[in-house]
Amino acid sequence: MSKIPVYFLPGLAANSLIFERIKLQESTFEIHLLDWETPKKNEILLGYAKRMAELVTLPKAVLIGVSFGGVLVQEMARYLDLRKLIIISSVKSNLELPLTMKIAKTTKAYKLMPTGLFQNMDSLPKFFFGNVLKQRIKLYQKYLSVLEKTYLDWAIEQMVLWDRVEVDKNVIHIHGDADAIFPIKNIRNFIVVKGGTHIMILSKYKWFNENLPKIILE
Repeated sequence: MSKIPVYFLPGLAANSLIFERIKLQESTFEIHLLDWETPKKNEILLGYAKRMAELVTLPKAVLIGVSFGGVLVQEMARYLDLRKLIIISSVKSNLELPLTMKIAKTTKAYKLMPTGLFQNMDSLPKFFFGNVLKQRIKLYQKYLSVLEKTYLDWAIEQMVLWDRVEVDKNVIHIHGDADAIFPIKNIRNFIVVKGGTHIMILSKYKWFNENLPKIILE
């Protein structure tokens, strides 16, 4: 029996090392890690998603995206014949976005974000997570390496301006009940991970190693 190809895409600014703790049975699954490509000038989300979909070369694959990666895999799915589409710590439509992002869309405040400062790794956790979580986030700084200004400006804008309203019924959504970026109160129809934060792909890897195979195969 041929192995099931499973493609993983990380979240905004993250690299594929965030999946290093995910271990699936090698006799059944074949893991492929995707990393962010540099967006072209004035590239729209669908155009970028089509380019990224070309990296999924094996048929009937499982496509898994985390956070903004979860948004992108939903758009990539338009161009692919998938076995399963799974999002983690993400949203299924712009209706699930938090109020802060909706306000940023209306006011265009996202354009004022000083993404150029994120070339300094110490700035990123403080800006996104505040001083309280700064020390904890430092543990994961090796995973946040996609800090090119062109990419960050593009990705933040695509996240805030995402125009999907109708949910793809094929999406399997896994979400933590302690996610501070996408609060669970805004999320509908999902598999809950108790105590899962926005970085639970790292902190709750044991849950994923135990449950992902069942979710994929069921």
